[in-house]
Amino acid sequence: MVKGFHMVFSIAKLNMLPRQERDDLFLQLIPDPIFQKFEIDRKTLKNTYGERVVCGIFPPDENLSCVEVKYRAQDKDLLFSCQVSLESFMQSLSLDFLGVNDPFSERFHVDVDEFGKETLLGTRSRNIPEEITAMEAGLAPGMIRKGLHLAGEFMTFLEEFAASLGLKVITLGALYYHNAILWERYGFIYFKGGKVMEKIHEEFQPGGLLFRKLDNSSPFRKKGMEKTVRGRSWALYDGILFEVFGEDWESPQMYKMLGRDLRVNSFLDQIY
Repeated sequence: MVKGFHMVFSIAKLNMLPRQERDDLFLQLIPDPIFQKFEIDRKTLKNTYGERVVCGIFPPDENLSCVEVKYRAQDKDLLFSCQVSLESFMQSLSLDFLGVNDPFSERFHVDVDEFGKETLLGTRSRNIPEEITAMEAGLAPGMIRKGLHLAGEFMTFLEEFAASLGLKVITLGALYYHNAILWERYGFIYFKGGKVMEKIHEEFQPGGLLFRKLDNSSPFRKKGMEKTVRGRSWALYDGILFEVFGEDWESPQMYKMLGRDLRVNSFLDQIY
């Protein structure tokens, strides 16, 4: 456990630790493969070009911290980003955001619309042509590039980070359907939204209400999309949940007890 800390604390207090102690603590959140694959020195935080590419955002008066990694200093897109905060309700570590991008893969501009304005992950507007191209390339909603398949390694580091703070629970909100399915694989269960996930699976079965919406009326509603996690996620992102049940997709709230895997699976025999 971090020296001088106990169960009742705030992330803001961590942010005010001496710089080296604080930095060493939050560097735990970055999986080793990031440093190894992209040849970033864990001590100097510089790449092979001599550029410092690891940075942190540690506001002293806010309950959040963020660590970010770029491949090259001038890159617009982040290679890795993670924001954590303290969830007071469950006295747990909250994973607010995680982004991992392969900087060498093709970029899809789903984050901006045809006028160059941010789509806010599809909540304000959408870039349909880019979304179609991204989907056809194997990406899921919200992804601008392919990922690096580091969720398992990241969870190991996140659990160690939480344990070092004396916390026993990690919480998060699954932004998209495919995120929820991913976190199920790493031991997360639901305290809100689990029944909806079960209903979604049921209605994607042959003859179900969501299954019937996959009628080839758009690229996001092709027959057969119910068979994959990614296909379902695109169809739900396209609004079929509201059309069937009159309710928008609401991010499920999930939690994990450190060191435990309760093996929830709301999509049996899933294929990504």
